[in-house]
Amino acid sequence: MHFRVVIPARFASSRLPGKPLADIGGRPMVLRVLERALQSGADSVVVATDDIRVQRVVEAAGYQALMTSPDHQSGTERLVEVAESLGWSDDTLVVNVQGDEPLIEPELIREAARQLVLHSDAVMATLAHPIHDHADFINPNIVKVVADEAGYAVYFSRAPIPWPRDAFAAQAAMPHELGALRHIGLYAYRAGFLRTYFGLAASPLERYEMLEQLRVLWHGHRISLGITPTEPAPGVDTPEDLERVRRLFAAG
Repeated sequence: MHFRVVIPARFASSRLPGKPLADIGGRPMVLRVLERALQSGADSVVVATDDIRVQRVVEAAGYQALMTSPDHQSGTERLVEVAESLGWSDDTLVVNVQGDEPLIEPELIREAARQLVLHSDAVMATLAHPIHDHADFINPNIVKVVADEAGYAVYFSRAPIPWPRDAFAAQAAMPHELGALRHIGLYAYRAGFLRTYFGLAASPLERYEMLEQLRVLWHGHRISLGITPTEPAPGVDTPEDLERVRRLFAAG
C-alpha cells in the first residue's frame, strides 16, 4: 500500500502560540510528529507550514517542508496546496496527521490509509475508538461519531450521540451496548477529492459544530470509518497539554 503523509503545522495557535516548535524532550514538537509519521511506512512525509521558522527547523533536520498560504481556514485546505505544489495524481492517497500529535501511534496512520483502500466508494476515511466513560461521552471537547451498518460515518458531533434516552431518563449508567465512538482526528483522502473539497461551500453544520468533516457529509459524500481498539494518545492544544506530554516523554 502506497500513501503519503502531510502534517499541517500552523505557527499562530491562539491557545499555544509557536506550538510546532514547542520543546518536547529536547526536540521541537513538529519533528516528534514527523518522526512518528515516518514509522507508518508512508512513501513520504511533508510538513506544510505558514512560518519560515518551522520550515527552517524541519529542513535543518533533513526533512521536507513546504511554505503554504497563511490564509487557509483549515488543515485540509493546506493539504490541497501541497498536493498541487507537488503535482500528486488524483489517485494518490494522502493522510492528514495533525501537527500537535507527538504521541500518535504510527499504525493508526497506516490504518486510516488502509480504510480508504478498502472502501473505493468513500472519498475520505477516518478512525474511531469506543467510549466507555460517561465523562468522555458528555465532554464537548471529545468529538463523537455515529456509523451506519456498512461502516460509513453518519454524523460527527460534540454532543453525546447516540443519546440513550431511556437509560439516562432513569439515571442509569451509560449502556455498555450503546456503542458510542470517539472520533480520532486523522483523515485519509485521495488527492483528487482534496481538489474537489477546496471548491465545496462550508455547511451550516460545520460552522455550528466547528468540525470541517461535516462539509463532506453535507455535500453527499461518504466517509469510511475504521474502528480501532488503539486508544488515541493525548494531543497538545493548551499549555497544560504540553506539560502533560512532556511528562510522558520524560517517563519514557
